[in-house]
Amino acid sequence: MILTLAVIAAVGFAGCVPQRKFAEVKSAKDVSDSENIELQKRVDNMSATAKEQGITIETLNKSVNKLNQDTTLYGKEYRRLRVMYDKVNDLNNELLSKNEKLYNNSLEENKKLLRDLERAKEALQAKEDSLYKLEKSVKEKQAALSKAQKDLFEREVKIKELDSLLQAQRSASELLRAKLEAALMNYKNKGITVREENGKVYVSMEAQLLFPSGKTDINPDGKSAIIQLAKIIQEEKDLNIIVEGHTDSDKISSGGSIPRDNWELSVLRSTEVIKLITSNSSIDPTQLAASGRSEYHPLNANDKARNRRIEIILEPNLKELYKIIK
Repeated sequence: MILTLAVIAAVGFAGCVPQRKFAEVKSAKDVSDSENIELQKRVDNMSATAKEQGITIETLNKSVNKLNQDTTLYGKEYRRLRVMYDKVNDLNNELLSKNEKLYNNSLEENKKLLRDLERAKEALQAKEDSLYKLEKSVKEKQAALSKAQKDLFEREVKIKELDSLLQAQRSASELLRAKLEAALMNYKNKGITVREENGKVYVSMEAQLLFPSGKTDINPDGKSAIIQLAKIIQEEKDLNIIVEGHTDSDKISSGGSIPRDNWELSVLRSTEVIKLITSNSSIDPTQLAASGRSEYHPLNANDKARNRRIEIILEPNLKELYKIIK
């Protein structure tokens, strides 16, 4: 019975020991159970023998002695098992302590790893966001660069067209100047000059050739010169023709009649020139414009004769240029 209790106690503590130790204890229990069964058989046989054959007291004493010996042996075995159990239990407690420590360390390490992982994920997400923005910015810049390259190419084409057109117009202006200069050669010493400047042709006629002093009626020589000029430029359909009247700084004493001042005089003279041009050429009136400049654009402050003049400005029609610029 003592052995059985020892085994049962050992089994009761088995749940606290590792599997291997538990197996050893269980094996010992099985051996004990087997021995108990064997002992029980012996007891039964002895009891049966005592009943059937009348075993003598001496035999019973021997049996008692034998049982006492067995009990002593079982007691020793129990104490040995108890020592083993205590060692196993101590070992189990040590293992549990180490396991708990490892678990705690592992738990803390896992938490740290999780924190590091979370920070790494956040950093990665930030880099992905930054990369996405960078890719978007690169695409936008590539699109802008592509558009800029396209615009630059188109501008270069327009600049070439513009340069070609300007060159053609300069050439045309220079040719027109030469034609006018040759046609008006007879009037060169009578106060007519022709010059080309910034793509425009300027025909300057001194007032003494065209008008009597303070008057707006054109002299015969002036009419001849203007008509000859009109015949030359009437074929030029892409010209804007501006007729500017200029006076000197002397004030007019008209007594209230027209022209009353230099403004009116400059405008009326330019208008008379335009009327003469339109009546003696096929020039489209929409090409013409009259302008009075009065005394405020002198050529020479000390030469009033030069300041009294009509300037006919022939400038290219810039519609094609505007189209290209737009």
